[in-house]
Amino acid sequence: MQNLKLSQTLSQKLSPQQIQFIKLLQVPTAELDARIEEELESNPALEEGPDEAPDESPSAEEEFEEGERYEDELDVSDYLRDDDYAGYKMQGDGPGDEEERDMPLAAGSTLTEQLLSQLGFLGLDERQEAIGRQLIGSIEPDGYIRRELDAIANDLAFSQNLRTDEEELEQILQQIQEFDPPGIAARDLRECLLLQLRRKEPTEAVQLATRLIEDHFEEFTKKHYKKILRRLGLEEEEDLKSAIEVITRLNPKPGGAAAGSTNRTQYLLPDFIITNDSGKLELTLNGRNAPDLRISRSYADMLDAYDRGNKKDKKLKETVSFVKQKLDAARWFIDAIRQRQHTLLNVMGAIMDYQYEYFLEGDETKLRPMILKDIADQVGMDISTISRVANSKSVQTEFGILPLKYFFSEGISTDTGEDVSSREVKQVLKEMIDGENKRKPLSDDKLEKMLNDKGYQIARRTVAKYREQLGIPVARLRKEL
Repeated sequence: MQNLKLSQTLSQKLSPQQIQFIKLLQVPTAELDARIEEELESNPALEEGPDEAPDESPSAEEEFEEGERYEDELDVSDYLRDDDYAGYKMQGDGPGDEEERDMPLAAGSTLTEQLLSQLGFLGLDERQEAIGRQLIGSIEPDGYIRRELDAIANDLAFSQNLRTDEEELEQILQQIQEFDPPGIAARDLRECLLLQLRRKEPTEAVQLATRLIEDHFEEFTKKHYKKILRRLGLEEEEDLKSAIEVITRLNPKPGGAAAGSTNRTQYLLPDFIITNDSGKLELTLNGRNAPDLRISRSYADMLDAYDRGNKKDKKLKETVSFVKQKLDAARWFIDAIRQRQHTLLNVMGAIMDYQYEYFLEGDETKLRPMILKDIADQVGMDISTISRVANSKSVQTEFGILPLKYFFSEGISTDTGEDVSSREVKQVLKEMIDGENKRKPLSDDKLEKMLNDKGYQIARRTVAKYREQLGIPVARLRKEL
């Protein structure tokens, strides 16, 4: 027997206006222009330009009040389908907006195109050229071939019905390895370095570097210099040092420069600007965040004409339903833009006040521990709102353009009971490592003791975590001759 049950639940759903504001808030300044242009194209009731003078036409608020007079007479929901709300959503919400919109970029040749053009100068027959194309197609963006030759031979057999063996593939691969950039088509780092060394003038340092990579590559990667000196029969460290300098100038990713031509160029456009006027900080919003938008006067007049028309005319009623929808969407969009500006200034103003000492001098040690909740409590907003602002915005200071996430960090206790920013600890840690004796680099244990001596209560595992976040290798790999 089927049981029927009646229950009440309380749930919160976002209105179209709230959805629009949330998505506009997380859009960075660089993308705001495109979003506004998209709205202008899709909504004829929205126009670009400053509000008209009061004596010429009513303001947006007056228009809204005028529209309210017809609210009782016309229930817009009667004429809206569910998918009509897509007009209030942002790019990426609708089913047809999933495809990526690429910005036009200057044409440039890819790494594969450069290698294929060089392949044409080898004078290969049709069979060899097909093999060469397959090998070039197997080269990854960083310039390496990591696929085994027998697997490439199988690919040729199945895709092109061309049978070959590893010996023939090796012969053609060696010719491709002579292409530019040097080191291309190597199968590992060792082969990549050797290919580049063989193109250099055979000086004494280059010859020693070649021996080092050929015979003692594993010891070299682990920086076991004493073992290398003994095995090479060298007495002076200077001889080994000159060979290491040759190796460190080589390119470990030969495909990187050519492949970079296909990458999207990124431009960092600040959302805020902070200036120091004789010790007084001034915060301004990037002008592109405050576009001039207004309601179309002609659409407002069309709505006004309904009051003088036949309210029982079904076609006229459908027309005014469409007009009112576009007018409401335009008003909501303008309001969302203004609310976005207000929220951005509030959040950035709170961050500036919290990190005032840093913005005055640009000294990382002046950064205070700060989490999202600190700013949320200060401005009276939800943590999710602060997160949306911090994750996609940047500020221009006298010390460069910095993302807002840069100013958020955890706290570390000191001997005096105060909390300092983890960025301060990282800066002190970096200065210690920069000033260490590279012949005897400091271990994490020694760094821990030194930080504790300076008053920072920090564990060795935290030292290791901060060191990795700074991109600094372990002591053994920092050792130099």
